[in-house]
Amino acid sequence: MTHLRVSEAAVLLGVSDDTVRRMVDAGRLPSHHDDAGRLVVAGADLAAVAQELARPAPVGVVADESARNRMRGIVTRVLTDTVMAQVELQCGPFRIVSLMSREAVDDLGLEVGSVAVASIKSTNVVVGVPR
Repeated sequence: MTHLRVSEAAVLLGVSDDTVRRMVDAGRLPSHHDDAGRLVVAGADLAAVAQELARPAPVGVVADESARNRMRGIVTRVLTDTVMAQVELQCGPFRIVSLMSREAVDDLGLEVGSVAVASIKSTNVVVGVPR
């Protein structure tokens, strides 16, 4: 299972480190200390909070953007069958859904709580893990 440090969790949620610590202190986000004594949260727990915090983007003028957009987020759901898979990411306020082969999901090690990057071009979404 993926475990993330407070600073990593803060970046994925789009909040400050202190906000994540307050979530931990309030019992909203379970945590524990890793072998090095650092405070960490489980990726699956962070995924649930990310979905809870997500708000739809405000309606406004659509600007021209690059043909290749990359959004870093956390995997919130993985549905698989024998051949295909559906992977959902929470990238800030945006929910991204990608259909891919089950083999790709297995090769990338995608599971709820994993950190991943969605690369979006036209109508295609490609999901990979950050390096």
